[in-house]
Amino acid sequence: MFRYFVRRVLQGVLTFFGATFIVYALMFANQDDPLQALAGERPLPENVRQALTERYHLDEPFILQYGHYMRGLLTGDFGISLTNRPISDMMQQAWPVTIRLAVFAIIISALVAVTAGIVSGIRRGGIFDTTTLIITLVLLSLPIVVLAPLAQLLFGVQLHWFPATAGAEPGFYQLILPALVLSCLVIATQIRVTRASVAENLRSDYVRTARAKGLANRRVIGVHVLRNSLIPVVTLIGVDLGNLMAGAIVTEGVFNIPGVGFNLFRGIRTEDGPLVVGFVSILVIVFLVVNLVVDLLYAVLDPRIRYE
Repeated sequence: MFRYFVRRVLQGVLTFFGATFIVYALMFANQDDPLQALAGERPLPENVRQALTERYHLDEPFILQYGHYMRGLLTGDFGISLTNRPISDMMQQAWPVTIRLAVFAIIISALVAVTAGIVSGIRRGGIFDTTTLIITLVLLSLPIVVLAPLAQLLFGVQLHWFPATAGAEPGFYQLILPALVLSCLVIATQIRVTRASVAENLRSDYVRTARAKGLANRRVIGVHVLRNSLIPVVTLIGVDLGNLMAGAIVTEGVFNIPGVGFNLFRGIRTEDGPLVVGFVSILVIVFLVVNLVVDLLYAVLDPRIRYE
C-alpha cells in the first residue's frame, strides 16, 4: 500500500506540472499583447504597461515566465490578477462558496443515484426501472448550458420556488437550485452504473450461496450486494468531481454565484491569465487528491483488493 501511495503521489506531481504548464502556455504563450485585454480598446499608458510587464515578467522568455510563476505558486504566492487584486484573496472568497455548492451537488446525486440504481437493479424491467432509464436518457441529452438557464427560468422566474440568482453571499436556500442543476450533470451516469453493478452482483455465485444458506433477502442485498456494488459507484463519484467543476463554470455564471467557476469564467472572458492559471492550478490539485483518496477507498470497500 505504501509503495502504491508513493507511486501515485509521484504521478500526481508530474500531472500537476504538466497541466499547469499547458494552461500557462495557453494563456500566455500565444498572446501578442496580454496586457491590452485589461484596457480593452483604449490605449494602455506606457508607464502602466511597463509596470505590468515587469510585474508579470513579460519581457522574459516564456519558460522563464513559467519558472517565476511556479516558484511563487510553490511558496503559496498566487500572484496578482490583471485587475490588481491578490488572487489568494479572491480564492478565499470563492472557494467556500464552490465547496458548499459541490458538496450539495454530490450529496444530492449520490443519494438519488444510489437509491434509484439499487431499486432499478433489483426490479429490472419494471415500471420504475423503465421510467428511470427514460429520465436518465433525457438528462444525458441536456447539456448544462441548456439545463441551467432552463431551470432558472422555470423554477426561479416563473414558479418562484427558488431564487433566480444566488447573490453575493448565497446561503443554503439560494444554492439548492444550482446544486440540483449541477447534480443532474452526473446523476444519470451514476444511476446507470449503480443499476448495472447491482444487477450483475445479484447474479453472482456468492449471492446464490447466501440465499441457499437461508439468509434473508434484505441481509443479502444490504450486506453482500450493496458493498460490492458501491465500488464502481465510488470510482465514478471521484471522476465526476472534474465534471462538477467544469459544470460549475456555467452554473455559477448563470445563477450569479461568486465561486471558483464564476471567477474562472470572468478570467477567461477578460483574458486574465494570472487569475485563470491560479484557479486552475488549485483545481488540478483537488482533482488529483480526490482521485487518490477514491483509489485508496477500494481496499476499504473490498478486502480482496490489494495494492502493491
